Amino acid sequence: MAGAWTKISITVKTEDLDRAAAVISMLDNGLMIEDYSDFSLNGMYGELVDETILEADKTHAKISLFVPEDKKLSDYIEYINSSLPRERIAYKTEVEGVNEDDWADSWKQYSAPIHIGRVTIAPSWNEYEGKEGEIVIRLDPGMAFGTGSHETTRLVMKIMQDVISGGETMLDIGCGSGILSICGLALGAKKSYAYDIDPVAVRVTRENAEASGCAERIKAGVSDLLSGVEVIPHGYGVCVANIVAEIIIRMLPDIRPFLKRGAPIILSGIVAEKEAEVIKAANECGFTVVRTERENDWSALMLV
Repeated sequence: MAGAWTKISITVKTEDLDRAAAVISMLDNGLMIEDYSDFSLNGMYGELVDETILEADKTHAKISLFVPEDKKLSDYIEYINSSLPRERIAYKTEVEGVNEDDWADSWKQYSAPIHIGRVTIAPSWNEYEGKEGEIVIRLDPGMAFGTGSHETTRLVMKIMQDVISGGETMLDIGCGSGILSICGLALGAKKSYAYDIDPVAVRVTRENAEASGCAERIKAGVSDLLSGVEVIPHGYGVCVANIVAEIIIRMLPDIRPFLKRGAPIILSGIVAEKEAEVIKAANECGFTVVRTERENDWSALMLV
């Protein structure tokens, strides 16, 4: 049986590729990336090279993802058109239909559980039960903006496991799929207030909270950074923000009044070359960086 798919391709400048891929990976982790900026014939002796590669534009890269027919294409386009401009990323979008036999079922067999410390993210169709003391969260890839496979999400979850001791009220800025709020509750947090500028992300957070059995403990809403965040008595006990460096820097001067004294702030979505810039901004706002975690080209910081 054939499945109908729609391919969305986003072309960006090569220097914006990492940031754009981080944004788009919140829609789907199975991205196809075409980047020929580092391609060179140096060291190649007579190998056959596709002429299209030789003639490819090295100043731009393309990110493609595939939307199944049972998903709303408009939600994906809306997310792209709201998120990339917010990050000041210039882009061009192309949409085309794709058919591939049994692609969805074939893809599922390769969707293995993702292990992050004592937390495991597993798709609903996987029978993984987990070991004693392991926390298993069910979240389907391709159904939400972020399922734990991206470095930025894993880095936050790694730090959260050492920070959340039980009973905290969380603040989740840029909640995406709601995975960090769901994880925080699984680790012992009492409640999470989850916000995103994108209404689609807020809806998906609510859907995932419902599917995870914690809808009553996650309050999701639309907010441009902190403008719509609810002020709660005594302040939030922990804050997580998996966004990008430029937005983090804009947020830092205004975040303290929302938090309890000494509450940790876990920041991620920071590309390596921006880490020093974020640390400088944090110090200027009176915060101290007490922990740094890195994976590939990404950094996460914990501030107090």
